[in-house]
Amino acid sequence: MIGGIGGAPGDICSRASCREPATWRIDWQNPRIHTGDRWKTWLACDEHVDYLRGFLEARSFPVRVAEFSGVLDDQAEVDS
Repeated sequence: MIGGIGGAPGDICSRASCREPATWRIDWQNPRIHTGDRWKTWLACDEHVDYLRGFLEARSFPVRVAEFSGVLDDQAEVDS
């Protein structure tokens, strides 16, 4: 989850029970509820990036994956 124990908000992997530092940013949309430019953001460690991406892609959600620079922009809507 984002902002887990020992981490600042936005730097922890979004995978349940994972407390590893995030190294990847996963931006995604659910077309049924996210309109226009609204994207949600999950963060992932190296171990969980493929799992989280696959979870979203299996639901046919648009997904963008990029290295996480350690800073989220103002447009990021972080979802834990």
